[in-house]
Amino acid sequence: MDLPLLASTFATVFLAELGDKTQLAIVTISGTSPRPGAVFAGSSTALVLASLLGAGAGGSLSAVIPTNALQLAASAGFLVLGIRLILKATAEAEAEASEDSGQA
Repeated sequence: MDLPLLASTFATVFLAELGDKTQLAIVTISGTSPRPGAVFAGSSTALVLASLLGAGAGGSLSAVIPTNALQLAASAGFLVLGIRLILKATAEAEAEASEDSGQA
């Protein structure tokens, strides 16, 4: 087993998952459920399955598409998502500002 790869993957996923929407959803579900162990089992299984699908898809795609092209596509996807989030936040801030000025 490639321990440096295992450690870097663990650290990356662990840090990426801290404080994200999934964790907040788990906290909410766990707080409203009398069985937090079942919530843990369900959320752990979901994360493992999602990771399995991602690793399988990445492995399959890398056999057909060059790694550089996959990295470029992933980077472009994150860039598009980031721009959309910025535009949405800007539009919401402008709408809120216009509502505030209309109420004054």
